[in-house]
Amino acid sequence: MTSENARTELGRLAALLNKANTAYYVSDAPEIPDAEYDALRRRNAEIEARFPELKRKDSPSEQIGARVGDGFAKVEHRVRMLSLGNAFDRDDVAAFDTSIRKYLGLSDEAPLAYTAEPKIDGLSLSLRYENGALVEAATRGDGTVGENVTANARTIDDVPETIRGAPDILEVRGEVYMSHPDFAALNERQEQSGGKRFANPRNAAAGSLRQLDATITKTRPLRFFAYSWGDLSEPLGETQMDALARLSDMGFSTNPLTRLCAGPDEMIAHYAVIEEQRATLGYDIDGVVYKVNDLALQARLGFRSTTPRWAIAHKFPAELAWTRLEAIDIQVGRTGALSPVARLTPVTVGGVVVSNATLHNEDYIAGRDARGQQIRGGKDIRVGDWVQVYRAGDVIPKVADVDLGKRPHDSQPYTFPTLCPECHSDAIREEGDAVRRCSGGMICPAQAVERMKHFVSRAAFDIEGLGAKQVEQFYRDGWIKEPADIFMLRERYGSGMQQLRNREGWGEKSATNLFAAIDDKRNIPLGRLIFALGLRHVGEAASNLLATHYGTWEAFETAITGAADRQGPDWDDLLSIDGVGEVMATSLVTAFAQESERESIDRLVAHLSVGAATRPDTADSPVAGKTVVFTGTLEKMTRAEAKARAEALGAKVSGSVSARTDLLVAGPGAGSKARKAAELGIETLDEDGWLALIGAA
Repeated sequence: MTSENARTELGRLAALLNKANTAYYVSDAPEIPDAEYDALRRRNAEIEARFPELKRKDSPSEQIGARVGDGFAKVEHRVRMLSLGNAFDRDDVAAFDTSIRKYLGLSDEAPLAYTAEPKIDGLSLSLRYENGALVEAATRGDGTVGENVTANARTIDDVPETIRGAPDILEVRGEVYMSHPDFAALNERQEQSGGKRFANPRNAAAGSLRQLDATITKTRPLRFFAYSWGDLSEPLGETQMDALARLSDMGFSTNPLTRLCAGPDEMIAHYAVIEEQRATLGYDIDGVVYKVNDLALQARLGFRSTTPRWAIAHKFPAELAWTRLEAIDIQVGRTGALSPVARLTPVTVGGVVVSNATLHNEDYIAGRDARGQQIRGGKDIRVGDWVQVYRAGDVIPKVADVDLGKRPHDSQPYTFPTLCPECHSDAIREEGDAVRRCSGGMICPAQAVERMKHFVSRAAFDIEGLGAKQVEQFYRDGWIKEPADIFMLRERYGSGMQQLRNREGWGEKSATNLFAAIDDKRNIPLGRLIFALGLRHVGEAASNLLATHYGTWEAFETAITGAADRQGPDWDDLLSIDGVGEVMATSLVTAFAQESERESIDRLVAHLSVGAATRPDTADSPVAGKTVVFTGTLEKMTRAEAKARAEALGAKVSGSVSARTDLLVAGPGAGSKARKAAELGIETLDEDGWLALIGAA
């Protein structure tokens, strides 16, 4: 990295981190995950270490928190409220111990004790007592100036108004947090009242403490752990443990998991103990804090610009957490797939409260991959297990590992159901398929509801006023059981609008609008109809390909019906469509061959006018109506460009050569397709010949 590149990168990092600090500390609405924030700070520190002369005046490494907001009175801290340096692995912890010993001139064998306590994921708060009475409470702010939240702090049960046996001046510091049950209850109340749901307990606690109206804070279930102190008129003890014990005697809550450790090995061991209990604590933690126990040594060690030398936070991996698997539920999807879902003791992973995770399929639960090879060392997953959950970005949480040492002695292997839990039809796993599927089709309520949600989705029929919520409501009440029923709603229940108007959330205007929206969709393009059927392996792009190829519903239906035996010209023609493989083709013909499925489709189409697929004006095209195959390497255009150009001229582009192929365009490297075309006597052109034919040479 050059000096100029380093200067630019430091500017970029400063902007990103300053914005992140404001979002986290001022707005209580983090914009990036903790792991990403930590990585940005580490990169900033590494560049500053390499180019110290380029360190900015507004360097993030010199900042604590963020400037306080304008809504509160300001409080200047008499003793700065600093942040902590971070450790991320065993080597970092060992390096922390080494640096302490080096600074103090202690040998590796000299005794040196540390405290280890959970790092609460909440909002820092300072409480100032004078002569035993609470006189002021302030947030950390930027470490020098915080926000005066005294009225709000007085509403917290864990914050005593008066204390006995305290020094004349005592500034107690700790963390405001919210328990998991209280957080869940708060979000439920917020949802019922139409308020904002909080992403996690930390956001909820910070937003509650920083309310301008203390009466709102009073309704929020905030808690407080004391773990440190600031301004004092006399010492609280000789050691960290002594001081914490004295704070506890005064009536403050201190964390019961705090332990005294003789060195890095014991620190790491207690870290593991706390990490194992993380999901069952009932509140969020994001690491373990180590502090030199001797307060006289703390005084000797002192401070850097933003962090104390005598303490460090050993962070948990941001995207990993251990928790208990409480149950395994089976969800049935639109295509009948039985998907196992882990129900977990809630735990915060990467800033999000996780209570569910995917278990993929029965092989994954059994400790096998799709090829039958062991995963997780062959460990299966059972209800009651202690499991490791991970998130990567915003994807669905997954179960990564199992701690067999914590497995209940009476646990039993999970038996994957062979009957659908919704309709009790056989759940069949076809050879080569990783997923077991319900065979019930539309008689399965789960499949029926999910398929109708798909049917009304934006890329399908997109009926205004009829979304997933309304589909569930109408299905539950027996109004619709299949897509055709949607177009019978007015006839069955719309007389005088009375039945629909009497339903909760509906009035005469909304009922009228719904029926009009349904009528508007009786005219539907062919591609949308095919996609709306929700056939397995047939997505939006494939539906449009099929529509373009067959042109009309009648042609499409006749061809798919004719391909039912998977042989003959209709089957070959279906497979000739570029982008349609044997898996998709099989799914299509299987659906149309099933009597109940076909009858449901026929009942639907009887209510519709299906528009023919739009075709370009190809009156003068030399390839209109011809089936063209491209093979080999095209040098003057990409394969996608060639395909698009051919289709625009009215040609059908196929991926395979057959007796129905009219023209093969062969570039360098053409192999088996060219040989087959020669055997069948199919006209073959090179790329220049193709361009000359279509007038683009």
